[in-house]
Amino acid sequence: MADLHELTQRFLQLYQESAESIHVFHAPGRVNLIGEHTDYNGGYVFPAALTFGTTLLIRRRSDRLLGLASTNFTDHKHLPIEPIVYAEADDWMNYPKGIVNELQQRGKTFDTGFDLLFHGEIPNGSGLSSSASIEVVTAYALLAMAGYETDTVAIALMAQRSENEFNGVQCGIMDQFAVANGKKDHAILLMCDTLEYDLVPFESGSYQLVIGNTNKRRGLVDSKYNERRSQCEQAVEDLREAFPELTLLGQLSLQDFNSSKHLIKDETVRRRAQHVVEEIDRVIRSIDVLKDHDLAAFGQLMNQSHDSLRDLYEVTGMELDSMVEAARDIPGVLGSRMTGAGFGGCTVSLVHEDSIETFKTEVGRRYKEATGLDADFYVCKIGNGVEQLS
Repeated sequence: MADLHELTQRFLQLYQESAESIHVFHAPGRVNLIGEHTDYNGGYVFPAALTFGTTLLIRRRSDRLLGLASTNFTDHKHLPIEPIVYAEADDWMNYPKGIVNELQQRGKTFDTGFDLLFHGEIPNGSGLSSSASIEVVTAYALLAMAGYETDTVAIALMAQRSENEFNGVQCGIMDQFAVANGKKDHAILLMCDTLEYDLVPFESGSYQLVIGNTNKRRGLVDSKYNERRSQCEQAVEDLREAFPELTLLGQLSLQDFNSSKHLIKDETVRRRAQHVVEEIDRVIRSIDVLKDHDLAAFGQLMNQSHDSLRDLYEVTGMELDSMVEAARDIPGVLGSRMTGAGFGGCTVSLVHEDSIETFKTEVGRRYKEATGLDADFYVCKIGNGVEQLS
């Protein structure tokens, strides 16, 4: 967790006045344990909030300006609190700006402006949801400061809409939902179509989650993410011949898909759909094996997930594959897979605590040999969703 004394000093350097009326909020990053590229297809995902994320210091102003600054970037500015417009030059600031815009569109008005200082512990572009963390903490803090209700499900939906409409990234609901609704030592079984969810205890005993950052930057807007979405939509279109009411791949059982997949004319589109339907089935099976405390079986499902993302959905790439391959060769590793949208970003592995140092050294060495890039590793604990700290 961030050093609040240090952050307060930084806030006062930027915005002056006293520390008395500064409020502090935190939203985590998230890791998806299994269930990738299923969220926008209306299927199940299984994410968990992390203990590190985005800390926000916020204070009311006496005028109608919005101060935006971050310890992670040098640029900071004051903008009128309305109207809010997207500007490419504002870079990361478009995430909190999008939230202010979204709140205003929903009739949430503010009688004053605010000064905000963000401190992010999530590597940007890593696939651990730095943007969702910024969005959710901004929404929660502004609603709390203005005396509005802080409904975390509503906040997740608002943050997703802001990213879709204001920032032009067609993400599903998973990232914002996990960041807003996570709970310590639990993962979230979320049905993305209906937002029904269940908090599932994640009891890993002597095993730890280790996130490996490939340090291969990926830009979601520029990636093939939107292409995959449209391929899935094409699959639904073709499958309507057998299921006229079908609107999302997540509405199909594996059995129904297997009996009708021949209706998908394009072979590539068929493989994309196969990954989605089989991945949703893996999520459902993973809940059962966790309830039976069978971590080895959960690790196998993680492995199958990655292999499907590599071979059927084709979103892994050389860096993620190299890291996963090296991870699986380490004794004490039950499973390893890419997490997030792919095309770079991070892996998540389930590693015995006695093997963690070996894992970091050996996977790091082999990854560097294969790619020329230095990897970073984070041993993770599962934490709470968005909350006010002080």
